[in-house]
Amino acid sequence: MTTPLQFHLMHPGGPSLPGDPNAAFCIDGIYHLHYILAQPWNGQESFAFVHVSSPDMLHWTWHPTTLHPEFTGHGMFSGTGFMTRDDQPAIIYHGQGSGRNQIVIASDRQLSGWQPPYPVDVRNRDGSVAEMNHWDPDCFVIGDTYYAISGGENPPLLKSRDLRTWTHVGSFLAHDLPDVAYGEDISCPNFFPIGDKWMLLCISHHIGCRYYIGDWDVAKEQFVPHTHGRLNWRRDNQALFGMHQWRVDFFAPESLLTPDGRRVMWAWLATLGQNDGSMDTRTIQSLPRELTLAADGTLRITPLRELTTLRHDHVVHQDVDMGPSQTNLALNPTGVQRLVDYAGEAVEIRITIDRQQALRKLFGFVVCADATGHGLPLIFRPETGTIRLGNAEAPFAITSLAADEDLEIRIFIDNFLVEVFINDRQSIVAEYEAYAGHTALFGITVGAATMLKTLEVWQIKN
Repeated sequence: MTTPLQFHLMHPGGPSLPGDPNAAFCIDGIYHLHYILAQPWNGQESFAFVHVSSPDMLHWTWHPTTLHPEFTGHGMFSGTGFMTRDDQPAIIYHGQGSGRNQIVIASDRQLSGWQPPYPVDVRNRDGSVAEMNHWDPDCFVIGDTYYAISGGENPPLLKSRDLRTWTHVGSFLAHDLPDVAYGEDISCPNFFPIGDKWMLLCISHHIGCRYYIGDWDVAKEQFVPHTHGRLNWRRDNQALFGMHQWRVDFFAPESLLTPDGRRVMWAWLATLGQNDGSMDTRTIQSLPRELTLAADGTLRITPLRELTTLRHDHVVHQDVDMGPSQTNLALNPTGVQRLVDYAGEAVEIRITIDRQQALRKLFGFVVCADATGHGLPLIFRPETGTIRLGNAEAPFAITSLAADEDLEIRIFIDNFLVEVFINDRQSIVAEYEAYAGHTALFGITVGAATMLKTLEVWQIKN
């Protein structure tokens, strides 16, 4: 029996694959999200969109599955939700086995019924059928024009005035960027304005979730990317190369815009519990994250602010002194210092450290620790400019903080699942199987003592 999580969105049944979040909306104050689920149809495996809704993106209700192959006539692969120009909810997606991308429009604002889907018919400017790859589409509206992209290494851009007649415009990307390897595809795309820029949220199938930030060239009808970043981090025991050996703990993103203007995303934690290159058969979505642009144009990633409504039983410790340990920081850290027993398996921990205290320090923490300090390590590594959670590393350097900016670490523990956010600049996720009954937080500091300004713990409601 799979252990259920307490505040993550997780499929409530048995084994389930895949789990791509799709078609997210906020309609009349209610949030709607879909995710893919395999199901048999006509004697073979096919795919449906499971529908859940929520008033706050935390408490979810499952609805009858209406978007399934018995209705559509084909399986449903990834796509995105959008609102038509006359304010109707619609989904563009890839019709598995149909050879085409498809559009389906809701017949009500509760998304309980849908009009029959129809294929995206793409023509060249001379009216001939456009030769293009039909795969993982996205649809967005600029002015009075619908635009769509279809997945691939450089997606084709399409446009329409009525969602029926589509014209092939050309390449969506004006160019790619140097840190994108040849062969990386743009799949599960989601293109939207953010601040005064545009952002493309997507995946490479073999590397995981990533994004571009840039400008929309109105005259050329192209996206001009300026920066590129990643949201998935390979674990040591995952393959160096995909796709046949999956290494995508953070995968298949989807986002929506809230009524108060926040961009919120989810991702499927696709391989989190697997070390053999296969997909995890539990469908688990990441915590919702708010995406914003800082003044310098870099991406900020913040846990959904509604998560604070789940907090209770606040405990705070101030001026916590972590003296230097006598260990060489082996991953079995005997001699680390016990800081607190947070006495729960659904908690948020917030640690604040003065920047000067953290600078040039090799230090960290062990969460889900037993009485001897064995657990899941979170280590800050000045020599590599990275943070390490378990056996995965993500780039983050204390020197990236402003001179007067404290280091702020937020750790969300939900039974076996741990998500960490650092100063809204970096996030990383891990599973720790031996979590049950292990509710201690230990500290590690090497070479010099480290003082914590505050150490706060909240229990989190189911």
